[in-house]
Amino acid sequence: MATARLVKKQATLTLGDGVDAGPLRLAIVADTHSSPHPATLPLLRSRQPRAIIHAGDIGDLAVLEQLEEVAPVYAIRGNIDVKAPGLPDVLALDLVSGTGPDVRTIRLLVIHIGVYGPKLRSEVAQMARQEGASLVICGHSHVPFIGRDRDLVVFNPGSVGPRRFALPIVFGLMDITPAGLRLAHVDCETGKPFEPPPC
Repeated sequence: MATARLVKKQATLTLGDGVDAGPLRLAIVADTHSSPHPATLPLLRSRQPRAIIHAGDIGDLAVLEQLEEVAPVYAIRGNIDVKAPGLPDVLALDLVSGTGPDVRTIRLLVIHIGVYGPKLRSEVAQMARQEGASLVICGHSHVPFIGRDRDLVVFNPGSVGPRRFALPIVFGLMDITPAGLRLAHVDCETGKPFEPPPC
């Protein structure tokens, strides 16, 4: 991956204080490949995310319009998204929560191809450090994953698109609470939490 050719974008999402509303929630999807599972939108609506992050391989861009009906969408281009020149390859997203002296900022780095197996690619880890990110969100493999590598949290939401091999059809949730960050997966076929196997 030649990082010099990547189109990068930076954005800020102000989440408010979240004191009365419970955790501040984001939904993360990836690899829709033009055809998200039919339960995806109803399940996303039921989880009431403040925003949705799409980690690439969107396919038909109408998918983003469908997701926008649920919440604002922050999307990057995946390796199949050649017809999406308006989207960046990499997104540095600042999540700002709290108010006054309790303001807290978490920087995420969203990139489509971020790992090789359970390990961060070295150039992605370097980019995350340069951007000051503490968490890397990636897609591509369709394998749901929560882990840590090179002092960075790594989160792959899995895929809500057509099934690949025997992999589950899932999306990710990120809850920001006073105690920290909580990451989880939701199975589109059952509507229940999904636990990725340990690596």
